[in-house]
Amino acid sequence: MGRKATVYELISNEYARKATLKKRKAGLLKKLSELTTLCGVAACAIIFSSYDAQPDVWPSKAEACQVLKKFKSSPAQQRGKNMMDQTVLLKRSILQLNGRLEKRKRKNRELEKELALAETMAGENNCDWNNLEHLKELDYQLQENIKLITDKIKG
Repeated sequence: MGRKATVYELISNEYARKATLKKRKAGLLKKLSELTTLCGVAACAIIFSSYDAQPDVWPSKAEACQVLKKFKSSPAQQRGKNMMDQTVLLKRSILQLNGRLEKRKRKNRELEKELALAETMAGENNCDWNNLEHLKELDYQLQENIKLITDKIKG
């Protein structure tokens, strides 16, 4: 049985918030440790909290400094290659959604052409035979269908 979706909002109870921070921090550091071990990557974590005077640094301050120096010494173009903020993320999502929308529009146009062709062949379509654009679309669809059938016959 699946778990219900977690609502991400500030925990109002201070003690519950502190306990949750402690558990989630331990889980995050465990995952980070697994990531560095299994994938052989350099990583560090610096966690600031209002409950501790000093930030928690994983794996150690010296190793975290080395990772940060290595990151800062890499070229800016490479460093920012995989980094994004909310606007970049939204722009990327909008581009992907626009691409999907265009594909769906093309698919719908193709289906409309096929439907019009089938209706015309059955004598049910009351299309405007004087509309050159419509006739060209029907001709194109017929040519595509003929090519598909001849390919199937040859294959």
